[in-house]
Amino acid sequence: MTDRENWLRAWRFQHPERIPVVFAIPAEMWGFYGPDLERLVVKHQMLFPGFREGSINYDNVRIDERNKQGTHVDPWGCIYESQEEGLPCYVTKHPLQDWGNLEKFTPPDPEKTNGRGAVDWERTEEHIARSKAAGGLTSGGLVHGHLFLLLQDLRGYQNLLMDMVDEHPNLPRLIAMIERFSLHIVRRYIAMGVEVMRYPEDLGCQDRPMVSPELFRTYIKPAYARLMAPAREAGVVVHMHCDGYLWDLIDDILETGVDVVNMQDVVNGIDEMARNLKGRVCIDCDIDRQSVTRFGSPKDIDDLIHEEVDKLGSAEGGLTLRHGLYSGAPLENVEAIMDAMEKYSLYYS
Repeated sequence: MTDRENWLRAWRFQHPERIPVVFAIPAEMWGFYGPDLERLVVKHQMLFPGFREGSINYDNVRIDERNKQGTHVDPWGCIYESQEEGLPCYVTKHPLQDWGNLEKFTPPDPEKTNGRGAVDWERTEEHIARSKAAGGLTSGGLVHGHLFLLLQDLRGYQNLLMDMVDEHPNLPRLIAMIERFSLHIVRRYIAMGVEVMRYPEDLGCQDRPMVSPELFRTYIKPAYARLMAPAREAGVVVHMHCDGYLWDLIDDILETGVDVVNMQDVVNGIDEMARNLKGRVCIDCDIDRQSVTRFGSPKDIDDLIHEEVDKLGSAEGGLTLRHGLYSGAPLENVEAIMDAMEKYSLYYS
């Protein structure tokens, strides 16, 4: 079974050969862990097929522009700051903090940018065509924080919630502006024949959502549904990444047409995920980065991933595993995560 077929079967509950797994290494982590990380990667060819030692040029590691130390401006005019090289930045100036700026505000051109950086659609189409020809899985997606978080960046979090509560007439105008921008990108990818569309957005705090269910249903859910509609109509897998506590919003999220939901394990609770989601939607389980993998032992990590696979998975599919490496986890714990992901990927084989 090809890797592409295995992913599609897992998402669609069609008996994959193994549980698909992703271990994501941001560019900044090569500088943090150095050659020791590279040696671990070489040892785990299931996670990193074809990776060879010496592949990383440590003098020329490309860091996300917004995560470089200093001040940055994105295509929407939001001003970001990062106080330490490699750490995520935060918005310090919201271009629409004053609604008076809306009349002269011009959104970016989706033919030139995805909202984060420059985009070359001709080159993207060529890449997808080559991937298809080689039998690879093809995907498209919006940038992380494409709607709710972008509204925060443009208005400020407190202003945004007050806009929702006060039913400010400018808020639907702004949502429609963002939606038109994103819908252009979605349709571009669908026209290229991608097999999965990704809609990444964080909606949760540590123990509650960032927005009430009522306000989510009024302002965010309808736009999500419209943005996902072209993918659903084309039979494309709809994948949504969403960090934070989701239980007050999860039913509404799934009703927008999501096939795969990427959610955090410890924050949402493995037993709760099994009880409420197993068999209902494919769970793209986001393996803890806050507690167990950073402060636990290698055995604790093995136990955690074993529990997730045992409680959330099945031979029919409906489970994938994902871990994004952050700085701070001891190297032996990083190795334990890799070991467990490879081992338990074959749990139902």
